[in-house]
Amino acid sequence: MPVHRPGSPRPRRAFLAGALIAVCALVPIAPASAAQSPDAAHRAGAHATANAPTTPPRGTARMGMGVAAHDGQGGLPTGTRAAQTEGVDVASYQGNVSWTTLWNSGVRWSYNKASEGTYYTNPYFSQQYTGAYGVGMIRGAYHFATPDTTSGATQANYFVDHGGGWSADGRTLPGTLDIEWNPYGDTCYGKSTSGMVSWIRDFLNQYKARTGRNAVIYTSTTWWSQCTGNYAGFSANPLWIARYASTAGTLPAGWSTYTMWQYTSSGPTVGDHDKFNGALDRVQALAKG
Repeated sequence: MPVHRPGSPRPRRAFLAGALIAVCALVPIAPASAAQSPDAAHRAGAHATANAPTTPPRGTARMGMGVAAHDGQGGLPTGTRAAQTEGVDVASYQGNVSWTTLWNSGVRWSYNKASEGTYYTNPYFSQQYTGAYGVGMIRGAYHFATPDTTSGATQANYFVDHGGGWSADGRTLPGTLDIEWNPYGDTCYGKSTSGMVSWIRDFLNQYKARTGRNAVIYTSTTWWSQCTGNYAGFSANPLWIARYASTAGTLPAGWSTYTMWQYTSSGPTVGDHDKFNGALDRVQALAKG
């Protein structure tokens, strides 16, 4: 009979211990510190930064900047050139515009960004504003509103003082209040619907006090519904509707028709193209007052 002596391993236990060691040697074990590796953390942080939404610099907002993202874009209007007059809107990102090219393509009116908030003026405004006039277009200026920075009246004054005025020369359109999605933060600029309506009224009243004209309101139906509660009290102001589709669609409350319609951001030469709801004589009538 085999005799077990103290201090010597039993044969079965020795066999099991050896098998366990062999199995462990075959199983790859991930380094415990891999999840905390500085290189891995850096790569993860860089990936997150690259994919995070970026806020554009103040002053770079432009008419229709959020239309495609919020409302999408569909077809283009067809067969309306005879009943409607082609126009464009431009800002600093388009630089020095080829107005002769636009005129030769049938464009007869334009709006140019003059200002934003009370902190920005378009460095290309002179070339754009006078260039359009020089080729024979009827032109106007627009102000990109930032209701979260200063009051409506303050911004109306800033606009008028920096190119947004009006003259009775038959070639200058009344200024436009561009009120739409906030590219710098909260969609409604941190305002309640009643607060937004008050801000807009403040701007419009001051603009009329300074120029004698009702400013045009540029907006989209979805933004207007969300941020003003679909307020219906500004029908005296011409409506410039933004919708990139084959029709202008449902209008904000208070307006039964639009005066202008921004229908695309990818048109020839400058991208943003518009239709005036009427022949050229109706554009001239708006300019004359």
